[in-house]
Amino acid sequence: MASKTLRATALSMLIASSLFLTACGKAPEQQNAAPPPMPVTVVTLKAESVALTRELAGRANASQVAEVRPQVSGIVERLMFNEGGSVRAGQVLYQIDQTAFRAAANSAQASLARAQAALTTARLNAERSAELVKIDAVSRQEDETAQAQLRQAQADVNAARAQVQSAQVPLGFSRVTAPISGRISHSAVTRGALVTAAQGTALATIQQLDPMYVEVTQSSSELLQLRREIEDGQSQASGSVPVEILLEDGSVFPHAGQLRFAEATVNPATGSVLLRVVVPNPEQLLLPGMYVKARLTNAQRQGALLAPQQGITRDAKGNATALVVNAENKVEPREVKVSRAIGDKWLVESGLAAGDKLIVAGFQKIGPGAEVVPQEAGAQPSAPAGAGTDKPAAQAAGN
Repeated sequence: MASKTLRATALSMLIASSLFLTACGKAPEQQNAAPPPMPVTVVTLKAESVALTRELAGRANASQVAEVRPQVSGIVERLMFNEGGSVRAGQVLYQIDQTAFRAAANSAQASLARAQAALTTARLNAERSAELVKIDAVSRQEDETAQAQLRQAQADVNAARAQVQSAQVPLGFSRVTAPISGRISHSAVTRGALVTAAQGTALATIQQLDPMYVEVTQSSSELLQLRREIEDGQSQASGSVPVEILLEDGSVFPHAGQLRFAEATVNPATGSVLLRVVVPNPEQLLLPGMYVKARLTNAQRQGALLAPQQGITRDAKGNATALVVNAENKVEPREVKVSRAIGDKWLVESGLAAGDKLIVAGFQKIGPGAEVVPQEAGAQPSAPAGAGTDKPAAQAAGN
């Protein structure tokens, strides 16, 4: 009986030792097992046509500006406009006292009437003399004198007419009119003020607000780069250059402008070129001096690559880098070159190609050479293998 007990105990110890050794043998294998591939979000890059735009800061200016100045001296009798309102070309703005100018005009008119009367007398004498000389009733010398007096009377009439016109000029200038149509400023003088023809201060200023000019500056180096790209065939010049205007609050102005003028010289102090954009302004929302931004479309680039900005990072040296998923679903680092931002994407110049899967999310637990599971951005995430049987298996085990 004792021998049977000893034999059973030895058998149990042998089985336990075998199980312990088996467990010890499997532990290193479980510790050296590779971690599962990490899921990452990727964007597959595609070649596309891109409009090369540039936002430039500038100021809005009136398309026409005219200073209203008096051309004669006198006392202002009336102001005939609403300050800050709209005026039309030729509208009377100020009335200057006309007393002296009207008297001079009346005097010139009287001189003209006297000269015309003298002309009538001289003409009758000349006609009478011409008839009498034919019958030798008067001498030829007397006839020549009568004809000369007629011509002198005609000259006196012409001189008197010129004096009338000269007197009418200051009389007309006593009514100060608007040289252009637009919105007028406040008046620098009031009724009863003395103004002079040579004064330095303008009575008021008129600005034409429709259309408006938006003047911006662009770096000469950017213009040279764009020209080289067009010459090399990388970009195509835009035939018409539409311009989108951004207001101070970031909103888009409802009317698109047109690039009308580019300065032919570079400002040596700033190294920039002046550009002028003509913008329709029927609602007069744009005002002179307002800060705006002009978004210009300079050219079109065919076959361009746009990479999401979250997929491009900078290393310690400031170089742009990216992580892509290669054909073996492993992470591959790339050193890239980008030139400008277009919306929320970078325009890629080198380092990436069409078809590359750029990683845009899931950087935390991956590194170069790591195996990953790429998931296209915007697509429904795929369920891992066996995920569909876990819940039924657990329910079955529970049952």
